[in-house]
Amino acid sequence: MGDNSTMKSLLVWLLIIVVLATSTGVQAQDQKKIPRIGFLAAVTPAALSDRIEAFRQGLRELGYIEGKSIVIESRYAEEQFARLPALAAELIRLKVDVIVTAGSPATRAAKGAAAAMPIIMAQDSDPVGNGFIASLARPGGNITGLSTLSSELSGKRLELLKEVVPKLARVVVLGNLTVPGNAQALKETELAAGAYGVQVQYEDVTDTKGIATAISASSKGRADGILALNNPILSARRTRIAEFVAKSRIPAMYERLEYVEAGGLMSYGVSSPDLYRRAATYVDKILKGRKPADLPVEQPKKFEFIVNLKAAKQIGLTVPPNVLVRAERVIR
Repeated sequence: MGDNSTMKSLLVWLLIIVVLATSTGVQAQDQKKIPRIGFLAAVTPAALSDRIEAFRQGLRELGYIEGKSIVIESRYAEEQFARLPALAAELIRLKVDVIVTAGSPATRAAKGAAAAMPIIMAQDSDPVGNGFIASLARPGGNITGLSTLSSELSGKRLELLKEVVPKLARVVVLGNLTVPGNAQALKETELAAGAYGVQVQYEDVTDTKGIATAISASSKGRADGILALNNPILSARRTRIAEFVAKSRIPAMYERLEYVEAGGLMSYGVSSPDLYRRAATYVDKILKGRKPADLPVEQPKKFEFIVNLKAAKQIGLTVPPNVLVRAERVIR
């Protein structure tokens, strides 16, 4: 009887061990099944807050629940671009399934850290020119996503600025030629300026100190308008820029609505939140087995012309009614 009892006890314990081991294995498998998304940006979280929320909204619309059915690992270089390669490598070590990049510098760093990792560009002004993809229709590698067409819109921005300031004869362009797409945007602006008989004065803004210097130069040079190109340094300090420009009483045109919401006069460009929301669809396709090489890079579908009448009043400018009616949004 003693032997039988001992045998039964052993069998019970073995059964318990098997159940526990199986349960632990299933839990481990479940944890492994939760996809991990790497998010890499050159700027601060605050500078991208609306776009990050749009990306998360896009994931929610596709049925993903952050923390339960998907995990996002975010890394920000806080405008210290030299940190990007190390942050990209960190995401690779975390074994993320895909990396979403916020701009060309982040995409370049991710590409350098991972030759095979799927990379989704939430935005890029010139993905072909930057060497990220072979063509929009056939990316051909491990990178796909969305293009902003930012450079191509520069002429339209100058046209709108000219309509608001009919006597526009001299415009100062604030840019950073180290930022991908800026050189092409400047070229497009100069072409449009030639057609309108407008003189272009370029100011390179590569650091925070350069902002005040450039705007001061605009005022001293008697500029009739300012046109700001895509630049992370400018974007992160858009409120300060709006204040500087208002004090100089120079009408300014920006690429994105965030500048206008921060007190700038007007903007014309792609809806950045819309791009980031659409980037979530790429994540979904990659997680379901699609390859970046087979997913065409999409172009913008939503463009916005925003006017801030408070800013116009502050500098004593009247926005013509025929321009105002074309605005998607007017801040009063």
